[in-house]
Amino acid sequence: MAMGCPYGTHRVLEPKGSLPQPAWRLDNDPVIYDNEILIDVERLNIDSASFRQISDEAGGDPDRIAARVMAIVAERGKMHNPVTGSGGMLIGTVRAVGPALRTDLRPGDRIATLVSLSLTPLHLEAVRAVRPEADQVEVTGTAILFETGIYARLPDDIPDALALAVLDVCGAPAQTARLVKPGYRVLILGGGGKSGLLCSYAARRAGAAEVICFDYSEESLARARRLGAAHRYIQGDARDALGVLRAVGEKVDLTLSLVNLPGAEMGAILATKPTGTIYFFSMATSFTAAALGAEGVGSQVEMLIGNGYYPGHAELALDLLRESPALREIFTEIYA
Repeated sequence: MAMGCPYGTHRVLEPKGSLPQPAWRLDNDPVIYDNEILIDVERLNIDSASFRQISDEAGGDPDRIAARVMAIVAERGKMHNPVTGSGGMLIGTVRAVGPALRTDLRPGDRIATLVSLSLTPLHLEAVRAVRPEADQVEVTGTAILFETGIYARLPDDIPDALALAVLDVCGAPAQTARLVKPGYRVLILGGGGKSGLLCSYAARRAGAAEVICFDYSEESLARARRLGAAHRYIQGDARDALGVLRAVGEKVDLTLSLVNLPGAEMGAILATKPTGTIYFFSMATSFTAAALGAEGVGSQVEMLIGNGYYPGHAELALDLLRESPALREIFTEIYA
């Protein structure tokens, strides 16, 4: 074995000199370098925008979804959707730890990776099952975690599939807890989805004066009403910018854009105070459209890229599930 670059550039096959995330193809050989971790992968949680795109392309057929996932990984050496540019995350069991790594991980430890599948070397032998309701696929394969890759140990008190669903979006509720100030009015586009439910609860918990849950699906809104963390529930299309503005009314202090379809940038901008903040967590966001769109309507709104990392984000998100019986019940029905 030999030492690899802490950032994983030694695994980049194409184009040479690139970092793993923007690279087209990675070396997914399971023989690890001295500063890598080898994981036996059990389940992938595919990014919501990516899973939707693959499912639409496959006509919702689980066999075709599985075949497309296998094809992407075979071509790229990672689960990096070439259409959406996004990945997801995984859970598995540590098989080997490079001798040069300073870590308390040991073979047999069960972990969830907290870095994107779009930069994680991945080899799949098979897709055993597809779970469309959870954006998850059960697999047999191996993955590589680089020296700088972050992870969380799987908790003993939460089932694996449930923990994976929460950890996949744990950056969103953590950022929500950071951004919400007492008295804020908060709009959540995609408020009835996985990240939306967690963020609604986190916003209410942080002292928001009003939480507005906006979602296209009546089924998703029904879940949000069961949770009861929002003050208002609006059914509508986040891509209809003027429709969002009319439905929300008075502009809000903070908007969280969590939708899994492109075209929601202007709805978020128009509904937010020019001095407010928008957190774009969705991987379907066009940051060009957001920047030029805000300029076009004369808004100085602060727009944040949805960085999925925030210190302590994994434990915070899992604690929300532990704290709220209603949240846990809803997540269990869908993901566990």
